[in-house]
Amino acid sequence: MRNATPLKPRGTPVRPAAEIARWRVIRERWIASFAPESLFYQLFDHIPGLHFFAKNQEGRLMFASAGLLQRYQMHDDSEIIGRTDFDLNPDTMAQAYVDDDNLILAGTTTRIERIELWWDRQGMPDWFLVSKLPLLDSNGLVVGVMGTLRRPDEAERRLPVFQTVATAVEIIRRDYNQPITVTEIARTCGQSLRQLQRRFQSAFGITPQEFLLKTRVLAALRLLEETSLSAAEIARACGFVDSSSFTQHFRKRIGLAPGAYRSLFVRGSCV
Repeated sequence: MRNATPLKPRGTPVRPAAEIARWRVIRERWIASFAPESLFYQLFDHIPGLHFFAKNQEGRLMFASAGLLQRYQMHDDSEIIGRTDFDLNPDTMAQAYVDDDNLILAGTTTRIERIELWWDRQGMPDWFLVSKLPLLDSNGLVVGVMGTLRRPDEAERRLPVFQTVATAVEIIRRDYNQPITVTEIARTCGQSLRQLQRRFQSAFGITPQEFLLKTRVLAALRLLEETSLSAAEIARACGFVDSSSFTQHFRKRIGLAPGAYRSLFVRGSCV
């Protein structure tokens, strides 16, 4: 059997600065010739697990990859174009996203990488790694924000920043339908309530209380869509203390009472 010969890149000579500058001008003209429908963002529709978005200076979405549309249960970009983070997410989460964007828009930073709370395909909260960069116009002025998000792999989930809240997240995702409290969760994780709240806020821009309530509301939302259970039965199945508490938290986060949401969903599914 022949010995495998490793492939090596061909050596390239150092080019004069003038030649590099000439090619950069050629590249700019080439990019300017692109038709809008052939821009690079379409590539993200074909990279599994990686999602792309771009917003203008007002924080309104201009582009979103197909995977991101699926996260919000949308069919095409006509449903998301022009929307803001506050149109799509709970206020506490949206504000954390906007605060990051404002740092880029103001020129305070040219790169943001952080862990943010988003939603998985089942509509359950989970963490994602988010990277954001500024979008510049031809004069070098910041005119928007672009970014990617993806779920961390197993090696990344073992990093200290994940481990500080990983146990709490898994408890909430597993036991949200039980009468658990954040104080009990903190105790199970070997942390004080204040420590858990601070670390959760740092990692996600959201409190563990809000994470628990949002998880319960999303679970209830699916039961309203997929079953004929009463509001009282759903409240019990999702860990709410009673129907009144369920209605209050559901309305705050979804904008409708449970019964009104079910009626709207049933009508919409029949169209």
